[in-house]
Amino acid sequence: MRLAPDSTLHNAVDLEPEHAEVIRATLPLVAAHIDQITSLFYTKMFAAHPELLRDRFNRGNQHDGAQQKALAASIATFATHLVDPSLPHPRELLARIGHKHASLGVTEPEYRIVHEHLFAAIVEVLGADVVSPQIAAAWDRVYWLMATTLIDFERELYDAAGVEPGDVFRETRVVRRIDDPSGVATFVVESADPARRLPGFEPGQYISVGARLPDGARQLRQYSLVNRGGDGRLAFTVRKVLAENGTPAGEVSNWLHDTISTGDALEITLPFGDLTLDRAATTPVVLISAGIGITPMAGILEYLAAETPTRRTVILHADRSTTAHPLRETVADLASRLADVYSRAWYQADGHGLLDLSRIELPEDADYYLCGGTGFLQHVRAQLMSAGIPSDRVHFELFAPNDWLLDEDPQPAFA
Repeated sequence: MRLAPDSTLHNAVDLEPEHAEVIRATLPLVAAHIDQITSLFYTKMFAAHPELLRDRFNRGNQHDGAQQKALAASIATFATHLVDPSLPHPRELLARIGHKHASLGVTEPEYRIVHEHLFAAIVEVLGADVVSPQIAAAWDRVYWLMATTLIDFERELYDAAGVEPGDVFRETRVVRRIDDPSGVATFVVESADPARRLPGFEPGQYISVGARLPDGARQLRQYSLVNRGGDGRLAFTVRKVLAENGTPAGEVSNWLHDTISTGDALEITLPFGDLTLDRAATTPVVLISAGIGITPMAGILEYLAAETPTRRTVILHADRSTTAHPLRETVADLASRLADVYSRAWYQADGHGLLDLSRIELPEDADYYLCGGTGFLQHVRAQLMSAGIPSDRVHFELFAPNDWLLDEDPQPAFA
């Protein structure tokens, strides 16, 4: 994430000394109950506002508890930094949340809904006799410092997109559906309103897609853009997600696969996302992905092949097999257009083992872009750290709400 120098996320956020003392003293107590608090919070909020679960929040993440853990991690990380400013500023965490919120059309009033039910959950779990006025005031201050920082940052994102806060949804028409041999499908869309052309975007960004499901819900999911952009069309690639190991099937992904074809209407949002290529740089680029994590890399490669084909590029991918590798032929074609490129894949079915960077000549001064599952990202980041790659050159995205949990020591006060 490369923030503008004047971004609100660069501004110092200070907690008053009297509140900091209370937060420092109560962090262990809140941490011990944070999962219970966040779970109760969502129960309360959805009981009062069922439309939020039906039309805004990811029901799959609610089912497996991922969203609850994400909220707990974000609050804990932010509070810990406030009482120990010597720790790295959580601006990358906040940037990821802000971009996700903008892609969902989140606006300021919704922060007040969250505040109401979150603090009701805190009091109910910890007990009104424990949550004194001083404790309540301190945690209230933490919440609003974080919320105000996000609201201001999200307003910057809306301003940069040239829209009013929340006005990010667009009606589109699918002009092409491309079914890849690996089983993924790419959907190319353009605006349903010729007077409202779809915008360009930064290589690596995503859109949200709104699915009107059979039960009446409007569920939203994010998908990386895989085309170059700038021609009024956006393309995104979707993998079908089956239910397994207790996790639900992918509601929106499967709906797209099963029901959407060329000519169909589709609701999307404007592009957002902070895993973006530094287009001004000339230094090498290393793209490392697993599975469907190839999609933001494909978008980055589309830009490189068209605009800077001489820029040194390394493409590394891990997958189950050659047949399961999404966009394999597309990526190979893009790589063939680059003048200075190295590409390698590791396939589990062929006995290649795990992706191993020790066998790869990593270019100096490169920026590293990572996308894949939790275990994969942890595995790769550990190798990059061992290789002495500075953390500010490693940019990553996980297709889940908990990607900031991958950060080094995200909750040091709770250790």
